[in-house]
Amino acid sequence: MLLVDDDPAVAKVLGALLSQAGLTTHAARDGKEALAMLERKPVDVVVSDVRMPGMDGMQLLNEVAKGWPDVPVILLTAHGTVPLAVEAMKAGAADFVLKPFDREEILFTIRKALLRAQGEAAHEPLRTPSAFVGGSQKMAEAQALLAKAATGMATVLLRGESGTGKELAAKAVHDGSPRHAGPFVKLHCAALPDTLLESELFGYEKGAFTGAATRKPGRVELAHGGTLFLDEVGDISPAVQVKLLRVIQERELERLGGTQTVKVDVRFVAATHQPLEDLVKAGRFREDLFYRLNVVPLWLPALRERPEDIEPLARHFLDVHARTNGKPPFTLTADGLAVIQAQPWPGNVRQLQNFLERLVVLSDGQTLTGEDVSRELARQPGLSAPVLTPSLGTTALPATSSAQPAGAESGRTLESQRKDTERQAMVDALKRAGDNRTLAARLLGISRRTLYNKLEEHGLV
Repeated sequence: MLLVDDDPAVAKVLGALLSQAGLTTHAARDGKEALAMLERKPVDVVVSDVRMPGMDGMQLLNEVAKGWPDVPVILLTAHGTVPLAVEAMKAGAADFVLKPFDREEILFTIRKALLRAQGEAAHEPLRTPSAFVGGSQKMAEAQALLAKAATGMATVLLRGESGTGKELAAKAVHDGSPRHAGPFVKLHCAALPDTLLESELFGYEKGAFTGAATRKPGRVELAHGGTLFLDEVGDISPAVQVKLLRVIQERELERLGGTQTVKVDVRFVAATHQPLEDLVKAGRFREDLFYRLNVVPLWLPALRERPEDIEPLARHFLDVHARTNGKPPFTLTADGLAVIQAQPWPGNVRQLQNFLERLVVLSDGQTLTGEDVSRELARQPGLSAPVLTPSLGTTALPATSSAQPAGAESGRTLESQRKDTERQAMVDALKRAGDNRTLAARLLGISRRTLYNKLEEHGLV
């Protein structure tokens, strides 16, 4: 935990509390010191005061979102209001807690943020501008339907495989709607267990459960006047489905532990990669909720269904990541593009984007050839470096002799070779990232926690 507060007494008390709960804490006196510490130390959650001299908590939140998008930020404030909460959630805060805080409440909030971070590490949203890239017919049709759907109030259900840009599509619906000035609130339903998901959606009253020291509005209430995006809605349990159905039908809710009915003006946009029709038949998803969500169904095409978009996407991501990493523009040669286009990209646009970001950071020059792309592909699990023909202007990769299996000379097993390759990949990534472990994890396409575990496993700590 990274604790950021200009009051040393608060940081000391909170640090002792979290240490007693088995959490490791680091303290920073202001936003600038916090950013420097994030560069040097592994941090899972940032807990920051809102009002601080120099860089305040909201500014720190924005900087953390840019440099460490997978690190949740919890804001502390002695001046809590619903408008401030809405502003914080719009800016990407994981949660907010009022001062003076209760011991159980702050521990409950931090554990919730940790759970959410673990769930979203493998579901990192696409970091692109709020416009789709690509001119294929399938993408043009999808954008046209999104534009039509945006103008109304009807609930939109976004369908498609993981990595196709459903969150990007949800934001496009919000931005193109009459309520674009209102909040756009996101909730990844698969990242939280039922008890936390219910409190996140509907909020709770003081004393509703252990740790509920104050009343707190839920995501539905925070999205009043705007849009609530429910990602992976197919993972909601039947018990929560019943309560969500009522909110969508009646536009009203009751906070946990409360009896007062709260009216809300919210537009719902949901997304899932699961076949909801099959879940309905199996009795795992309510049929009436499915029809409530499926008012305007929109399918986002997989990348393999629009291969003509790979080139503009690749060049777009190269430009974006070159600027982000402070590098001059990159040139992608024809044979380099051919290797990229030959890949199946089962993880869709997200996988392509992450691969190109690694390619930018690990590259020594500004010209990316087929050999450069193939070398990086060979380091990535789930991707294959194709044997390139001389017509592509690159050197064909050597084939393994059929008479002598690879590694047979030394009697090494496949598992030992895998471990050696894994260890070398981490060494290379750390070297390229200047020992910045957060960046190294992003280059390898894994979460920071997985990287730390692997480093310990291979004796690289």
